[in-house]
Amino acid sequence: MPIDAAKVLAAGPRSGEIAWTAKDVQLYHLGIGAGVPATDPGELRYTLESRLHVLPSFATVAGGGPPGVISGLSTPGIDVDLARVLHGGQSLTVHRPVPVRGAATATSRVTGLHDKGTAAVLVLRTDVADADGPLWTSEAGIFLRGEGGWGGDRGPAARPDPPDGEPDRTVDRPTREDQALLYRLSGDLNPLHADPEFARAAGFERPVLHGLCTYGMTLKAVVDTLLGGDVGRVRSYATRFAGVVHPGETLRIRMWRKEGAVRVAVSAADRDEAPVLADTVVEHS
Repeated sequence: MPIDAAKVLAAGPRSGEIAWTAKDVQLYHLGIGAGVPATDPGELRYTLESRLHVLPSFATVAGGGPPGVISGLSTPGIDVDLARVLHGGQSLTVHRPVPVRGAATATSRVTGLHDKGTAAVLVLRTDVADADGPLWTSEAGIFLRGEGGWGGDRGPAARPDPPDGEPDRTVDRPTREDQALLYRLSGDLNPLHADPEFARAAGFERPVLHGLCTYGMTLKAVVDTLLGGDVGRVRSYATRFAGVVHPGETLRIRMWRKEGAVRVAVSAADRDEAPVLADTVVEHS
């Protein structure tokens, strides 16, 4: 079997050095749709170096790529086809504001391997700290199709109840046809998002947008709409990837205010509100 569960769960933590610059931050922000309109003062906070603030979801690409999926697949005991891998969920806890430029140590460890029968879910936690202490903690759920069935723990099944009532705000955010090509320059070079032949082999009619691009676009919408554009108010952000987005489609982002938090649901407006992000919560100050 491609997955050796005992070896995976016994794997020790792995550490590496990461670094980023203002240009990396600006490129990430452009990749999630910032800069429209180009001269809007609110957008210049994401694009102009003299005013730059870092959206916390930048943490998912800081240092040149997502610490979850690719790093998780290199865990001892895992040997799977990349075409059968999907990003199942992502969470992020921010310990202090992400600096515009920095160098830090990222330490990743497997915290769970769940047997879903027809698939396995690998949970990878990454802690990042610089010379001044902890910066952020992220956790990625990696869905490995066809790799379950060894009789392991199924993992947690409970999900939060859906939000009640009508959303407090609903915004539409269009994606560009070249959005995935731009976003992948921040480090996620999985061909699923660019190569039509690879996408078809993976079971998709055409390349799909990175889930973490949708993740970033959604957080930006929440910050800009309900948090006064203040990226420093974000404390944590978690979601489950419930469906794909095709570049060029429009995201419909529904937001419900709760005390200290915003509940969010994201759908594809162009495909009969097909779910995109679910179980999504932004905790804030």
